[in-house]
Amino acid sequence: MMQRLLLGLALLASLPALAVEPVETPFFAVEVAAGKLPPITARLPTEPSLALFPPGTEMGQPGGDWRWIGGSARDVRQMVVFGNARLVGYDETYHLVPDILAGLEVVEDRIFTFRLRPGHRWSDGSPFTSEDFRYFWDDVINTKELSPTGPPPSLLVDGKPPEVSFPDALTVRYAWAAANPKFLHELAGAAPLFLYRPAQYLRQFHTRYADPEALKAAIAKAKVRNWAALHNRLDNQYRNDNPDLPTLDPWVLKTKPPAEQFTFIRNPYYHRIDARGQQLPYIDRVLMQVAEPKLIPAKVGAGEADLQARYLGFSDYSFLRGAAKERGANVHLWRTGRGAHLALFPNLTVADPVWRKLMRDVRFRRALSLGINRREINQVVYFGLAQEGNNNVQRTSPLYNEAIRMTWAYFAPEQANLLLDALGLKRDPETGLRTLPDGRPLIIVVESGGESPDQADVMQLVRDAWAEIGIKALTKNFQADVFRNRLYAGETVMSIASGAENGLAHADHSPAEWAPTQQLHGSWSQWGNFYESSGKAGKPIDMEEGLAVMRLYDAWRTGATEAARQAAWHAILAFHADQQFIIGLISDVPQPVYGRKNLHNLPAHGMYNWEPGGHLGLYRPDRFWFQNGQR
Repeated sequence: MMQRLLLGLALLASLPALAVEPVETPFFAVEVAAGKLPPITARLPTEPSLALFPPGTEMGQPGGDWRWIGGSARDVRQMVVFGNARLVGYDETYHLVPDILAGLEVVEDRIFTFRLRPGHRWSDGSPFTSEDFRYFWDDVINTKELSPTGPPPSLLVDGKPPEVSFPDALTVRYAWAAANPKFLHELAGAAPLFLYRPAQYLRQFHTRYADPEALKAAIAKAKVRNWAALHNRLDNQYRNDNPDLPTLDPWVLKTKPPAEQFTFIRNPYYHRIDARGQQLPYIDRVLMQVAEPKLIPAKVGAGEADLQARYLGFSDYSFLRGAAKERGANVHLWRTGRGAHLALFPNLTVADPVWRKLMRDVRFRRALSLGINRREINQVVYFGLAQEGNNNVQRTSPLYNEAIRMTWAYFAPEQANLLLDALGLKRDPETGLRTLPDGRPLIIVVESGGESPDQADVMQLVRDAWAEIGIKALTKNFQADVFRNRLYAGETVMSIASGAENGLAHADHSPAEWAPTQQLHGSWSQWGNFYESSGKAGKPIDMEEGLAVMRLYDAWRTGATEAARQAAWHAILAFHADQQFIIGLISDVPQPVYGRKNLHNLPAHGMYNWEPGGHLGLYRPDRFWFQNGQR
């Protein structure tokens, strides 16, 4: 029997922390002196996590405010991403180490035993114990009123949930009959799988525990249908929009939405300290201003932010670099780790039967790819600094294969024309535009949720190139919610968005996003919906190539060794490139990161990636600090 202990750096480092005398945080000194808050020794776990400082970083001093700008009130959830407090998390080399957990034992990638930190508390001071895990398992995820579909797919192996047990207040165990190699990575994600809830707070809104009259009054005050709607509204740790919901994050929301500025203050019960005994985070407050996304680069250049990367694009770099000189700031260019910065998604599950048949023909998808001049896109829009080719893993991934990057992803309009001719897509002799099999003009409407400011420039070059092979392209931008709803309804023929989130994948990282497992996927939203809803919505896969991808994904999921999972990954990447399910355009586009010069521990060279990494979260913003505690 294979057994491994994921004690890692976090646990090994916690042992000497026991000999460190904790130092009271100046931000809380007045409240402690007044008896409104316990002293630091009573707020820390008895086994706190000792913050590690990689080369190029240093221990700091507490104080100061971090200002940044969000595009809407929903961006309060980014503080969960940046805070990066996870049961297990990634270090800077993308290895998993315990964080909130004191330790972890894994047997055969199917039995996971968690050890919690004695004395760890939620931000309101209530104990964090196995009861919070039990409450989630019994009273939330397996209560039909709150979770009608039961446990999410990430907690199912061969359609079956784990056996969950709680041996004592500090131990939690999950056991599956077969391996679940993606489980820990789900816990470490930018939008993680939360296996626990603040039970002491939420019981007052649960019909099994609440006083009936008090619960009835709370439902009426919130103007919701029933207790389940109330509970679900107040219980969303990732959405982070309830200031009363206790958290384990480094900063705690204090502003109730809606608002134009949100304030977060440091968590008095946060579990990490440095070798001097100072409780992290170093920064006292985070102030998030809300502004129109298009105005954010200008506001950053005007000095209204101390650290900002979100809503900044490569096209803003020259302006920000000039503005930073007057503001005492730096603008770093970080690498990006997505499979593609921009990609086209032909919708294989589009409702229109003529378009659906055409999109499912691999010859058409290959022709579209061969008809795009990626070199021109790179030179004109990105000054030659990006990488051309397929939606693929990046060169820093051990799974990278140069040949796969260029499969059907080179500029060959003559070859594209031959494929389109073979499909019977005839050209109109007057307009030069091809027609669909039913006689309609072959006009592809490429829809967008407006994620990237350079989409318009890129699509202009795509339109020009496709016109040479008889295809007309139009673009339509929608608000994000409208865009998603159109995609879910099968109205979208093709969309443009970023490619695979994890372009830095290792063999043990899940390739789920490369298979029809997600509704929010431009190439097969109906199949993804069917998978996510366990067959209750969407449509089952009805295309051999789609079934083949799922078989490869299952080969990874059931792979007993790293070599087997690596082989499955290579097969998935090669099959994707050959089939052109996603038509990658450009990748590795540099990301501007604006930061004050007196902000310490922000890397000059970093990786800006959502999954894995959580953008800034990989570099532990709880370690960032301002010189003299000031901006």
